[in-house]
Amino acid sequence: MLANPSALAAGRRHSVGRRWDGTVLAAGNTAAAECRVERWEDVVAVAAGNVHTATNTGRSHTVGLRSDGTVLATGWNGDGQCDVAGWRGVTAVAAGWRRTLGLLANGRVLAVGRSSEGQCDVQSWREMVVLTCGDWHSVGVRSDGSALAAGNNRRRQCAVEGWRDLAAISAGYLHTVGLRADGRAVATGDRATGACEVDEWEDVVALGAGSYHTVGVTASGRVLAAGDTATDSAKLAIGATLSPWRPVQRTPLACVPTAQS
Repeated sequence: MLANPSALAAGRRHSVGRRWDGTVLAAGNTAAAECRVERWEDVVAVAAGNVHTATNTGRSHTVGLRSDGTVLATGWNGDGQCDVAGWRGVTAVAAGWRRTLGLLANGRVLAVGRSSEGQCDVQSWREMVVLTCGDWHSVGVRSDGSALAAGNNRRRQCAVEGWRDLAAISAGYLHTVGLRADGRAVATGDRATGACEVDEWEDVVALGAGSYHTVGVTASGRVLAAGDTATDSAKLAIGATLSPWRPVQRTPLACVPTAQS
């Protein structure tokens, strides 16, 4: 199992894309210079941090992984989440609220940024192949298909210790979803929004977790969705209009969650 470098990333107020030549484009909020990527080169993957919705925040950051294993970052650095200049040998990156994770070639994990809830306590992780960031928790998949999690677990969003045969994983605000090798989805965390109601999903090839919702793509190209339509009505509009949607390409989905005050 190999980590899938991402060519696209979306924060709450900005979007980032990697071009074929390794340069990067960004659009959206520039309050904290999170879109200042015009000089980036040789980038193979990008990640976008999400933001808190409180009135005194709204700032975010952007991370880029270069082909030589070094990492770039720009934007809000209030907790040191952009302090990645010394990273080497990185094969994948993930960005959450006020933090950045990096996956090393040897399966270990680097972390910088806010760790008040323990979300950066990943120094003991080994044999990791996939990383994802929620708001206050971090999750990863090991080479044997099991999962590890660190951070806030008040809604059991970190209760992944029994998961096996995982091919992918995604962390939302208060929930975590995983894709098994057999195409079935698993979920843990806050069930009040319906975002964890994925038990009946089959033949899934990609999935992503948002703040209060989960989306997936099946092998036939059908799009699935579960979650709070009142909170994320625009995102979950697909749930009511699945039939007109055309089959989509089997590429990983990524939803960056938004934190709540």
